[in-house]
Amino acid sequence: MQAVVQALYPRGGWSRAVQYLIHRVRRLPDPAHKISRGIAVGVFTCFTPFFGMHFFVAAWLAWVIRGNVMAALMATFFGNPLTFPLIAAVSMELGAFMLGRPPIPLQYVVPAFSDAAVELWRNFMAIFTTTPTAWGSLSGFWYEFFLPYLIGGIIPGILMGMAGYLLSNPLLNAYQKARVARLKKKFAKKREKAEARRAESRLLHEVEDPHDRAAE
Repeated sequence: MQAVVQALYPRGGWSRAVQYLIHRVRRLPDPAHKISRGIAVGVFTCFTPFFGMHFFVAAWLAWVIRGNVMAALMATFFGNPLTFPLIAAVSMELGAFMLGRPPIPLQYVVPAFSDAAVELWRNFMAIFTTTPTAWGSLSGFWYEFFLPYLIGGIIPGILMGMAGYLLSNPLLNAYQKARVARLKKKFAKKREKAEARRAESRLLHEVEDPHDRAAE
């Protein structure tokens, strides 16, 4: 029960979780355009029906388009318990429309994916036992739920991924330039202080040197 509560409302709240992700994305050691590519594919992945594999799909897509893999993984948190109902509803509605089918109520979608995951796991475990595999209901799940979700999620996924890229790229670019400027300014101050200390050391040496000669 506690795990469910934390999934719906993370410790510290969603605002703090979002701020943490933004902070981590900004500190990634890659150019802004590569990080933004990762964000784009991470958001796009949230519109695919590959539940439980979003991390792997996002990482693979980021590698394919030479985006930042870590940014892609973090961007998959765009799909969360608050947004998934809307994502699923839009994807299923659009997919059913594109396939010329009647829309499927959202309350049937989650149980269908849950039952399919259980059956996949049972069939996988059957490989190591004498239990026979059964794929009958999965064929119906593929046709009725998975295929409409897969097709319907492509367009909104691409649009939201492009929005993620267009919004994040200029912000990350500006942040990285400002950070470089701050680091250069900080380095310049340190160099000035070091030069001042060296100059002071030379001055003290020049002042003390005549006394040493006089003593000789």
